[in-house]
Amino acid sequence: MLNHLSASDKELLYSRLKPVVFKKGEYITLPGQVQENLYLIQSGIQMSFFENEKKMHVVAFTFAGDMCAVPESFFFQKPSKYAIQCLSDSEMKAISFSELNALFDESNSLERFFRKATESVLAGIINRHLELHTLSIEERFRAFGARSSQLFQLVPHKYIASYLGIDPTNFSKLFNSVKI
Repeated sequence: MLNHLSASDKELLYSRLKPVVFKKGEYITLPGQVQENLYLIQSGIQMSFFENEKKMHVVAFTFAGDMCAVPESFFFQKPSKYAIQCLSDSEMKAISFSELNALFDESNSLERFFRKATESVLAGIINRHLELHTLSIEERFRAFGARSSQLFQLVPHKYIASYLGIDPTNFSKLFNSVKI
């Protein structure tokens, strides 16, 4: 992820990052909280979700190499509408909103790097939205498998089913019949 940065920009960024460890099951953000930090994931898997009418709706999974935050809460410093929970023990590097903005003032290339990373996240969200509205459940299952097949062994299937908008029973049938 950071390979495109110069050595001096990497050093500047690393000087501002603070190591953070979360345990499996621990929440990084809860609904109503303002996301104070942006996390660069070193290890572990996290899940963003919200609940309504006692039903869980999984928004995203993040893992090593990803950034982790509720974007609209972090970037606009507003209360989050959903939660982020660690599905496994997780090691991350954190940078606060104010530190990140100070960093942007110091380095145009770091600001550009984070802008491009944010653009990539936005493109992924739009692609996911299109998949949910245009693909059949089998096509969504196959697309997820092509993108993130490792998660089939690491994440409870009920969460992947929620992420894909598939009933858990149908997910189980797909998992047992569709080869990825």
